[in-house]
Amino acid sequence: MEKLNPTAQSKTGYYLRWVFTLLLILLAGKFVIKNALPYFGFNKETFGDYWDYKWPLIGHISGGLIALTIGPLQFSKTFRNKFMTAHRWLGRIYLTAILIGTICSSYIAWTSSLRVNFSWAFGLQALAFAWITTASMAYISVMRRHILQHKEWMIRSYVVTFAFVSFRWLSELSIAHQLMNKFEERGPTIIWLSWTIPLLITEIILSWKKK
Repeated sequence: MEKLNPTAQSKTGYYLRWVFTLLLILLAGKFVIKNALPYFGFNKETFGDYWDYKWPLIGHISGGLIALTIGPLQFSKTFRNKFMTAHRWLGRIYLTAILIGTICSSYIAWTSSLRVNFSWAFGLQALAFAWITTASMAYISVMRRHILQHKEWMIRSYVVTFAFVSFRWLSELSIAHQLMNKFEERGPTIIWLSWTIPLLITEIILSWKKK
């Protein structure tokens, strides 16, 4: 079988990245429009059991939306080279948004979510811990001028940020409901899958590139 030359391989990789990026944009767009923005209408029916915790939930959603939006800009080499000051300020906003989102999600985990069961509350808290940890490591790395580590931790951080999109997508799959018809089982399982598997794949890719 004839092997692809380096130029062809480069083009193939380029197109695959664009297809993957487009898929992520579509998933994120659907999540924002269908799942996130409706809460800002402050309709009691939309919040459901979370109505008594609407402000922590709004803080959690707002932090997630800000981080989800800022992330792609931070990965743009062109934007970073042309607007380094903006890049740094957006990085601070990104970290602050995640901090607010983490505090709010931790509060929700041990109040409203604990009413479901401990597994659901603990799963949410674990995600929140991974969220703030990866973002903090990205910040610590850049403050120490470890640019490569900073980039890698930012990638990990955004993978965890995207877990909120992944969770909604996985939760709506019919197979998830068929395998786990009760939310008490489905919710905790999917919340772990939404970030641990993507983060494992990310680690494999980051390690493979260093070879």
